[in-house]
Amino acid sequence: MNTDDTSSGLLDDRLRFVKHKGHAIYVVDFSHCSAKEMLVLLDLVRADISRHAPGSVLSLADFTGAQIDKEVATQAKKILVLDRPYIKKSAWVGTESLPHVFYENFKSFSQRELPTFKTREEAMDWLVEE
Repeated sequence: MNTDDTSSGLLDDRLRFVKHKGHAIYVVDFSHCSAKEMLVLLDLVRADISRHAPGSVLSLADFTGAQIDKEVATQAKKILVLDRPYIKKSAWVGTESLPHVFYENFKSFSQRELPTFKTREEAMDWLVEE
């Protein structure tokens, strides 16, 4: 991973749309990120998501091995609320490393359902089902 947080490489590698069964899914790859990297990515996510039509984005966040501290959790709660109008459905994977109290806080603070899945494939299948 590039250590220059402002590089477009971070953006290109970690935030992207992928096609799954004819649907575009916005993948936010937090896997194995440090807390500092997560803060950078959260700001980029906010900018990306807000460019889309309300209620249009299918999103998948992967938290596998991510380092989430209090500052990251606070910023994530803000982003979850700000992004809510743009999100059609969202799914999370890799939440085993996410403290349960943070996960519950994210759901209650953002007033969003944040279903978790074992694999990206399961999450993407759920996102595209009508």
